[in-house]
Amino acid sequence: MATHESHKKRSGLMDWLTTVDHKKIGILYLLAGGFFFLIGGLEAILMRIQLMEPDSKIFTGELYNQLLTMHGTTMIFLAAMPIIFGFMNAILPLQIGARDVAFPYVNAVGFWLFFFGGLLLNLSWFLGGAPEAGWTAYAPLSTVAEDTGVDFYVLGLQIAGAGTLAGGINFLVTVINMRAPGMTFMRMPLFTWASFVTSGLILFAFPALTVGFFLLMFERVFDANFFNPDMGGNVLIWEHIFWIFGHPEVYILILPAFGIISEVVSTFSSKRLFGYSAMVFATVLIGFLGFMVWVHHMFTVGLGPVANSIFAVATMAIAIPTGVKIFNWIFTMWGGQIRFTTAMLFAVGFIPTFVMGGVTGVMLSVPAADYQYHDSYFVVAHFHYVIVGGLILGLFSGLYYWYPRMFNRMLNETLGKWNFWLFFIGFHLTFFPQHWLGLMGMPRRVYTYMSGQQLDGANFVSTIGAILMGLGTIVLLINIVISASSKHAASKDPWDGRTLEWAMPVPTPEYNFAQTPLVRGLDALYVEKAAGNGEMTPAEPVGEIHMPNGSILPFFLSLGMFVAGFGFIYSNWIVAIVGLGGVLVTMFLRSVIDDHGYHIHKEEVEADIKGGRA
Repeated sequence: MATHESHKKRSGLMDWLTTVDHKKIGILYLLAGGFFFLIGGLEAILMRIQLMEPDSKIFTGELYNQLLTMHGTTMIFLAAMPIIFGFMNAILPLQIGARDVAFPYVNAVGFWLFFFGGLLLNLSWFLGGAPEAGWTAYAPLSTVAEDTGVDFYVLGLQIAGAGTLAGGINFLVTVINMRAPGMTFMRMPLFTWASFVTSGLILFAFPALTVGFFLLMFERVFDANFFNPDMGGNVLIWEHIFWIFGHPEVYILILPAFGIISEVVSTFSSKRLFGYSAMVFATVLIGFLGFMVWVHHMFTVGLGPVANSIFAVATMAIAIPTGVKIFNWIFTMWGGQIRFTTAMLFAVGFIPTFVMGGVTGVMLSVPAADYQYHDSYFVVAHFHYVIVGGLILGLFSGLYYWYPRMFNRMLNETLGKWNFWLFFIGFHLTFFPQHWLGLMGMPRRVYTYMSGQQLDGANFVSTIGAILMGLGTIVLLINIVISASSKHAASKDPWDGRTLEWAMPVPTPEYNFAQTPLVRGLDALYVEKAAGNGEMTPAEPVGEIHMPNGSILPFFLSLGMFVAGFGFIYSNWIVAIVGLGGVLVTMFLRSVIDDHGYHIHKEEVEADIKGGRA
């Protein structure tokens, strides 16, 4: 067994390639997700430039369809999901008093699978053309496409999805098994609860998508005819499979944002979250109902009035626990000492914006009305009010809130407020007019429209708004660069936080807590502050700490999947076998190498405590 002194320290790039530390993996997720967010945002702006004026011919036909497909796919699977996982990795173990996630090695595998899956998908731009079947890849568009774009889509998302599924299982086990003494389920912070329910949704929803991708790949490679009506198949099978995954996916995205808003509103209102128990049960109920509403995406396919009515009622019902959350956030702020930091501005902006998305969602839940709204820009506006106005505003709030915890630096508040106002105003300019475009009959997924149909002005305003959102994002990037070059470290508790992640020094030690904390109530750190303690009460004496070794195997395992993906796409079975062989070799090495990790001695931990480093 190695000790801390004898443990080989890696540095530079190799440290990041081999890390199994949840905090560093969280940063990797955030950086990779941020990179894909910029790509997806650029694709959106290019589409809006094409639609700025009628009869425009800048990005038309196949290219526009590729931009549309890749924008939706990238934003959902390669930007939003990994940024969420970045916060979950960096913050969740700290909030429950854990030293790491349950399976650090699997955590690294999950990240690298996501990264190489996203890379494979985006390389399609340079290798024959990106997919152009829409981000939902409906059959028969996805089954009859002769180029390799859809193959990149299927295999890229299959690899990335395997990483997401591994991560979801990891967080479930972490929350169930690794909470600090006294951290009962009803004392967990709302972000931890939201992450826990989200992980459960991932566990049950992603296998459906995995099966769907297998069927689609067999259809394309071996003419399996699952979705070919001429050979006894049914195109609706794909829609059911996709949306049985797809609607829980909406809540996989939005529930962590709800958790972030709950943390931020409570902290910057200097109050305990109003109706904590109701918020927890609302979170769980949203997760449960999320599996019972997928057919509201399919009201126009002809399932009949009984099926449509059942799913309409379920869709309306899910608005009730969501409404509970909205009112509880407002009641938390009521009478509080509100501090309008950038994080709080994004949280406050989130609430009415998400409500607007929810209201249009209830409108779409009525089958008769949905027949009119369906496949129009009204649906585009609704979806973006939920995902951008909800999720992305929530993620920006979380970034400004937890940035000092993750990066040991503060983001500039003045630039942060510029970021907020440019993005917030740009968002509403972009998507609010699209409600009217839809009501006036403009179909979605079209790359042009004729003049003289009263669509010109709203499309022009929408494009200006998209450019403002882009400028807001550029301000954020400038803020990050300035912060990274700053020599002033953040304090350990810059916001006067209430939860455990603010109880540790900056930078956070590799082992997180020198002594596992004793949790004595909801808002564990606030309880200790109210009792006059400067820090958490320890639940154990100082002792040796066991740590896992880093490993390069997750990187090579995922690289093998990446290589195999190319083999399957181009039907080069030698390349496919080499890639899968590499995967099997790394799995074998992981099984036979006896790696017990290393120990940090009690004396070193005590020295860190005395020096203020733990």
